[in-house]
Amino acid sequence: MSPAASDALTDAGLLSPVRAGTPAEEAVSDLAWLQAMLDAEAALARAQARLGTLPEAAAKTITGCARADRLDLRALALAARETANPVVGLVQALTRVVAAEDPAAAEYVHRGSTSQDVLDTGAMLVAARTLRLVRADLARTAAALGRLAAEHRDTAMPGRTLALQAVPTTFGLKAAGWRQLVLDAEERLARVADGGLPVSLGGAAGTLAGYLEYARIDGAAGQQPEGYAERLAEAFAAETGLARPALPWHALRTPVADLAAALGFAAGALGKIAVDVQNLSRTEVGEVAEPAAAGRGASSAMPHKRNPVLSTLLRSAALQVPVLAAGLVQCLVSEDERSAGAWHAEWQLLRECLRLVGGAAHTAAELAEGLTARPERMRANLLLTGSQVVSERIAAVLAPELGKAAAKQLLTRASAAAAEGGLPLHGVLAAEPSLQGRWSEGELAELCDPGAYTGGAGPLVDRALERSAPTLEIQLN
Repeated sequence: MSPAASDALTDAGLLSPVRAGTPAEEAVSDLAWLQAMLDAEAALARAQARLGTLPEAAAKTITGCARADRLDLRALALAARETANPVVGLVQALTRVVAAEDPAAAEYVHRGSTSQDVLDTGAMLVAARTLRLVRADLARTAAALGRLAAEHRDTAMPGRTLALQAVPTTFGLKAAGWRQLVLDAEERLARVADGGLPVSLGGAAGTLAGYLEYARIDGAAGQQPEGYAERLAEAFAAETGLARPALPWHALRTPVADLAAALGFAAGALGKIAVDVQNLSRTEVGEVAEPAAAGRGASSAMPHKRNPVLSTLLRSAALQVPVLAAGLVQCLVSEDERSAGAWHAEWQLLRECLRLVGGAAHTAAELAEGLTARPERMRANLLLTGSQVVSERIAAVLAPELGKAAAKQLLTRASAAAAEGGLPLHGVLAAEPSLQGRWSEGELAELCDPGAYTGGAGPLVDRALERSAPTLEIQLN
């Protein structure tokens, strides 16, 4: 096959730039998935050897041969069309490789197992490895947002509701809110990663009958079946670093559904940041700017533009992952002891969720670490309405003197006059006959200062930053 033809068969990320070239993309590639299934086969052999039902020499040979670079990935993919899953062909190919080194060891490949045990365990290994990457990037993102929140604790900016300026807030509070979402996402992924990704060990129909029968044949006849099954599950979990399930879960898809839900939340959390950054980056707003890089954000037609590329990539992932995650949750509706279709439908959906969230988390870290806040633009935008943005405050101050209804009516009238005449609100109020002698124009100007009406934003930032962020290093098995 020519290089061009080979490239045509590869999902290079052309239509998914949010994950193209990121660590998560490699972690969920076909090659990574194949290696994870081989790791499952090797771990199972070692677990059985631990219990004395498989020769240690055979387990060592199987482990040494369980390398993806020794198998033909494309041939396995094509063979899977005849069996509806890639494990059948994988087992045959691995057996041939093992037999070339030790014919006796080949007899012990996939001993008592079934395709779903291998593929599901491989899927959980892929997920565990990818989640380490995602969580490390979320930790970077949270740290950067924490620095922004602290630096801009008291930097006033317009708060916006229903697309319009409402009352002032601070950029620090906005960044603290973003950080809160990122920490929420990391916590949910951590709960899944720490105990929610189990090995799959059920045999043909979830009874472990094959494992138990081979154990009887291979020397564990004196053991109680229940005891052997328990110890095999423990050993398999120990060999993989995954959790031990309470029951075989071939048709009980809680692990996948929980993972999907956590990934969907993470994508949405990062998407919220993306939408805010896009809106704040608008030409007429200009309150933040994405980090610059050579060639980034260039338009094919308009040389003057520098588009908010990173937030656009984040938003694209945030719109895709929840839809894909819903498909994974739908696969809970799985018939009998193994599904003819629902299980198979999970694979690509799960891979896409993992790599999209992985790409988004990596992109979010870059965005947060390089995001530039522009306090001067925030201040200028606060003054666009001539202090009408603090009308809530003025109404509260006037109410004890004029009555609540009268104060609101006066502010409505004064705000309209200020807007029509292009006048500062405090000047219009100073000319109001009903306010003569109550406040000086200087006092009214102070009351109308948007920067002085940010409520409890500062203390809220302080409180939010008390929540510790994780410190994670990337560690791959």
